[in-house]
Amino acid sequence: MRVIGACEGLQRLIAPVRPSLKDRYLLAAIERYLTWRRGDGTHLDLWLRVHEQLGARIGPSLPNSMRISGAVAEWEDWTGLLLPESGEYVFPQGLGPLHVDRARDVATYWEPNIWMIHPDIGPLDATVP
Repeated sequence: MRVIGACEGLQRLIAPVRPSLKDRYLLAAIERYLTWRRGDGTHLDLWLRVHEQLGARIGPSLPNSMRISGAVAEWEDWTGLLLPESGEYVFPQGLGPLHVDRARDVATYWEPNIWMIHPDIGPLDATVP
């Protein structure tokens, strides 16, 4: 991404990142999750850690970054779960709850993300991987 950005003359790279381990900490707000560190000081989340190792810093978090809505039957197909009544459901690899409204035949999921702000891209030269 850095190379493409540099080739296009961009000066900054800001990436919306889907935290890879957030599904294991479903009840934690994304704002708290992004502050968690391992004993060695690196980020708990592998994907955020990779970006930090590339020089990025953590930017804002968006609890409602991407909305995915569909009919209840679609969500049952996508998740492999039966959704027999209205309410909130947890599904595999979801980063937040799925809201099901059987009367309206719609299920809605908001996925959070975290913006990672990379340092200046700078001119494209031999130091860019």
